[in-house]
Amino acid sequence: LKLILGELAPDTGTIKLGSNLETATLDQQRASLSPDWSLKDSLTQGTGDTVTVGGATKHVMSYMKDFLFRPEQANTPIHALSGGERGRVMLARALSQPSNLMVLDEPTNDLDLETLDLLQELLSGFEGTVIIVSHDRDFIDRVATSTIAYEQNGKWLSYPGGYSDMVSQRGYGVKDADAGITKKVVRSKTDDKPQVAKTSKSKLSYKEEHALKTLPDEMAKLERDIEKLNTALGDPDLYSRDPTTFEKYSKALEGRQALLDKAETRWLELEELKQSLS
Repeated sequence: LKLILGELAPDTGTIKLGSNLETATLDQQRASLSPDWSLKDSLTQGTGDTVTVGGATKHVMSYMKDFLFRPEQANTPIHALSGGERGRVMLARALSQPSNLMVLDEPTNDLDLETLDLLQELLSGFEGTVIIVSHDRDFIDRVATSTIAYEQNGKWLSYPGGYSDMVSQRGYGVKDADAGITKKVVRSKTDDKPQVAKTSKSKLSYKEEHALKTLPDEMAKLERDIEKLNTALGDPDLYSRDPTTFEKYSKALEGRQALLDKAETRWLELEELKQSLS
């Protein structure tokens, strides 16, 4: 990541970056936050009462509300905020930067469940590329469209989908790879999709329980979004009247549908896992 961001030069070889690249970063140390800044100044860079997000100007109080802060916290110094609140400030700052590439290093550190849901929603609506490094495999499953995994000896491979999809495709996970263990991949008689052999876990993890509880609401929201987008795209004059909006809605519909498909698959997996453990 430091090579991509230009913080390190390669010893050998070359790095090829896209043209017109604008990068925003979030480091896990929250190093770019000054402890003496107020919450308001940390979001506006001390330049006034507004924040520019995606080319649109927004009042800082409204932007604070988007990240679950109360108006009376505007003048609170950063050092007085909790770890989760500082994480939200960093997210708000990163997402307010003009960017088409966002690099997030352990973005879920110190975040509460409400903020995790907020982060997922914000990333889903980001019109660009996001590179995430995380030990939170459930979060990777919820947001990633591809997972890049280390295969030893300096080799990395990209797998479609999240962490669980990667495990299903290669038959073992990160810890197994580190230990030099290859798990047996079993195939269902009724399904050609590879599945990882069952583990000895006796119950769902906290994050799995949370995902099982929140996914139905998430799916319902996505279904509502899809219905609205389909209604808008059903206007026969939309394309001739406003082709830019038509293209935007079409891409949004494709993205929402992909997220819904993934959420439904994840919910079914968790439901099946819960049944197998009961």
